[in-house]
Amino acid sequence: MIRIQREPISVDDVLAAVRSPGSGATAVFLGTVRNHSHGKSIVKLEYEAYENMAEKELARVESEVKERWPVLGTAFVHRLGVMMIGEVSVALAVSTAHRKDAFEACRYAIDRIKQVVPIWKTETTQEGTYIIEGEEAHRG
Repeated sequence: MIRIQREPISVDDVLAAVRSPGSGATAVFLGTVRNHSHGKSIVKLEYEAYENMAEKELARVESEVKERWPVLGTAFVHRLGVMMIGEVSVALAVSTAHRKDAFEACRYAIDRIKQVVPIWKTETTQEGTYIIEGEEAHRG
């Protein structure tokens, strides 16, 4: 499952997508909107993307994961739009026969997604709005 969507992410759907009778391990990563960043209180986040390109890059990361680990299932879902504190913005699941492969593949996937998928985050604080590019914040 590769998906860019505007509606809330169903963790149950993500898990169902990777379920396999041969799976002995499923690693899950949930990225959630936290209430602070760079020393400021966050009010909300907004994610934007070039959707077609973002889905293609997610698929490329999925291919990389499948080449490096013996995965049985993958699900990479990223949400776009405005999100409030506590909401899930990204959900990944990787199932494999053994836990080591599941953990490694899931960690690799989220790191690569952050590196190559064209999705931008805007943080709104009480002091202003900031566009986030990697680890850098720029006042908008």
